[in-house]
Amino acid sequence: MARLKFIPPMEAKLVSELPSEGEWQFEPKWDGFRCIAIRDEDHVDLRAKSGKDLGRYFPEIVDLVRALPHRRFILDGELIVVVDGEASFEALQQRLHPAKSRIQKLSLATPAMLVAFDLLHLGGRDLATNPLKGRRAALETFLAENPPDLPLRLSPATNDHSIANEWFRELSSELDGVIAKHLDEPYVSGQRAMLKIKRVRSADCVVGGFRYGTGDKLVGSLLLGLFDENGNLDHVGFTSAISAKEKPELTNRLEKLKGGPGFTGKAPGGPSRWSTERSTEWVPLEHELVVEVGYDQITGNRFRHGTKLLRWRPDKASGQCTFEQLGRPMAPDAIIRSTVSGS
Repeated sequence: MARLKFIPPMEAKLVSELPSEGEWQFEPKWDGFRCIAIRDEDHVDLRAKSGKDLGRYFPEIVDLVRALPHRRFILDGELIVVVDGEASFEALQQRLHPAKSRIQKLSLATPAMLVAFDLLHLGGRDLATNPLKGRRAALETFLAENPPDLPLRLSPATNDHSIANEWFRELSSELDGVIAKHLDEPYVSGQRAMLKIKRVRSADCVVGGFRYGTGDKLVGSLLLGLFDENGNLDHVGFTSAISAKEKPELTNRLEKLKGGPGFTGKAPGGPSRWSTERSTEWVPLEHELVVEVGYDQITGNRFRHGTKLLRWRPDKASGQCTFEQLGRPMAPDAIIRSTVSGS
């Protein structure tokens, strides 16, 4: 019997709204690490969507998969770490550490859970060629047969378009979005055969500083800040979405505010393995300019990616730009309870 092998996961194409025609299954889009979990008798393999090994970083999930009663299966799901009642992407990233001793310590202090949303193989049966509705039924049966105290969860699903839209509206601060899958289609490995809709969130931020463009005398990016509960301005990210046309005037405007306190809390270019010499080169400003930016996710009280400049806010006082306006991630179990109760 051939050993079970890694299957590149089916991926999603970004769309502006959920499909309303045809038969679809809607699921929460989790903000974790995609994981293909493979068990073949005593052999367990965890793979990222890139195919890279995740097992060495999440030994507790290897133990979880090995503890399940079925001996040959392939699960598609998401790895999530919960800290203080919230899903923490920062804690998840910390697990990608070269030291085995550090990984072992974190696996005990902040154990991960696996949220499963597809079953691709079971026993000697290849389920990937089956329609989603059949795979979903098999997945629900598979998980129901496992001990309830394991860190293994069934991702909620609904076929009701109105309920999926309600998830998107009501849980937009907690979820990364909503996924739509064709009920009658097989698992299309490695292709963008699903749809995803993501809400771009917005926040009003103080421009606490800026950086010049590389080899340029014009502004390259704005450094964004929010005030913490003690009144300190923490650096939370940047935006470089500035058109060439507006850069000369904006640079002149920024240079008139040079010499201000800049970031009085966490500042750019702090200790980080990703820091470069250039990351410490920034110009502090007076706390006068406020800008509204669009962002996708928060990690460790910072925007995970670059932001989109939406508009300037001359009507907003800088002191109003606090962390309170950011949505906080909900615990996965709370999300599952809230979605299941409404489905």
